[in-house]
Amino acid sequence: MTKKRQFERSIETSDIKNFPPGENAPADCRGVLNIPAVFISSSPEETFAIGENFSNLLEKCSIAAFFGPLGSGKTCFIKGIARGLGIAEEITSPTFGIILEYSGTLKNGNSVKVYHIDAYRLRGNDDFYAIGGEEAVFGNGISIIEWSENIPDFIAPHAFRIEIEIKSADKRLIRIYGGQPPMEHK
Repeated sequence: MTKKRQFERSIETSDIKNFPPGENAPADCRGVLNIPAVFISSSPEETFAIGENFSNLLEKCSIAAFFGPLGSGKTCFIKGIARGLGIAEEITSPTFGIILEYSGTLKNGNSVKVYHIDAYRLRGNDDFYAIGGEEAVFGNGISIIEWSENIPDFIAPHAFRIEIEIKSADKRLIRIYGGQPPMEHK
C-alpha cells in the first residue's frame, strides 16, 4: 500500500478534526499544527480559522501551494493566513494581477513580504517565468500559490501542500502535507 493510500485511509479514522472558528477553538486546535493534518470544515469561518492557525507554521521562504476546484475555499483559507500574519488589507484572489504583495509579521515579530499568487490564468511554467514570478517564489518572502498545478516547477520540495476537496455545499476536506523547514534564499 502506498503512503498516500495509507494516509487517505487514516482520514476515515480519528485523524479528522472538526475545527471550531477563531479564538473559541479548543487548545489542541490552536497554536502549531502537526503535519500532515486533516480537517473537516463545516463553514467558511472554520476554513478561515484553519488558515489563521496554519499561519503559525510559516517562515521566510515558506511556500504554501494550494490545490482544489473553483469554489472550494482556497481564498477563504488564505484570508485566514493573512489575518494570522497581521495583514490588515482585504484579501482577494489576484486572478487578473496574478501576484499581489502584502507586508506581514511572523510569529517572532519580524516583518516579511507575502506574495499571493493566482496561477489560474497561466498556461504553465513559461508564463510565470515571463512575468518574473521566480522573484516572488524564490525570494525571502512567503509565497501563497492558488492553482499550483499550473506552475509545477515553482512548487519547491519544502513547500506545504494544501488540498481542499468539496464534500458538500458546506463541508470541505482539507489536507495539509509537507513543509520541511525552508532555507533562506541568497
